[in-house]
Amino acid sequence: MNPSVLVLANLSDSAAQATRWAAVLGAPLQARLELLHLCSGPESDPEPATLAGIHAYNSQAETAQALEALGHQLAMPTGVTISQEPLAEAVATAVHQHHPLLLALGLSEEHTLLDHLMHNRALPALRATHRPLLLVPEDAPEPRLPRRVVIAVDAEPFQLNAAARALAPLMAAWHSSYTVVHVTAAPEPLALSSRMALADVRASHLLPPATSLVLQESHHPIPATGIVEALYGPRIDLLVLIARTRSFLGRLFHRSVTAQVLRHTPVPVLLLPAEAPEIPDWMPSMS
Repeated sequence: MNPSVLVLANLSDSAAQATRWAAVLGAPLQARLELLHLCSGPESDPEPATLAGIHAYNSQAETAQALEALGHQLAMPTGVTISQEPLAEAVATAVHQHHPLLLALGLSEEHTLLDHLMHNRALPALRATHRPLLLVPEDAPEPRLPRRVVIAVDAEPFQLNAAARALAPLMAAWHSSYTVVHVTAAPEPLALSSRMALADVRASHLLPPATSLVLQESHHPIPATGIVEALYGPRIDLLVLIARTRSFLGRLFHRSVTAQVLRHTPVPVLLLPAEAPEIPDWMPSMS
């Protein structure tokens, strides 16, 4: 059975962009797309008025047809599920049924909508599944297999959970080049902590042992800014961040480094959940 990618889909441009990226990234393993659309029901979290750009369809059947048409455009095996369950329950059900390698979600350019999506869609999805999550900005470049990937890390050790480690065959199939970016706000020399960060990435088993890793060190008073600046080098296609689960679930989104990165990233971001126990913040852990 081929693997799958689960996309939290609606009829917005941002969701369509996330679907296209999910299709391209999953193609090397012939991954099936599973599009999950959440209808606002009496117990589900209604989407805000700022999502009014979504086309008005009169029935769930028309919505399903529109999503199926998107899948046909991508020439990918595609399934569509329409659910009236609350998001966490709907995602958990879909994960149990399809066992996806990762989840995908589109991000709007509007900051208020970004906060809503993270609090009411992305965070519950990670709580429910602890699966890798691909977050695709609405204005991300046209999707292609990533040639250059940045992995942003700090000097704190981490261990990926089983779902994140299961993504290794897909990442190997991309045949990308990888740059490990270590950003710190502290003034001390970076050499030792950077070597530790590089060793943690190798020890994570996310990439094949023979993968060549380029280390890029950066000292910046605002860590998120240092990470985003690293994305404007020679065409970077994807950013990988480590989500330290306990703090990810308990800390306010707008206070984290990852939140700041998501507000300004020009490329999709792949969040990989770490095992507990964790350092009390997202990776990178400075806030």
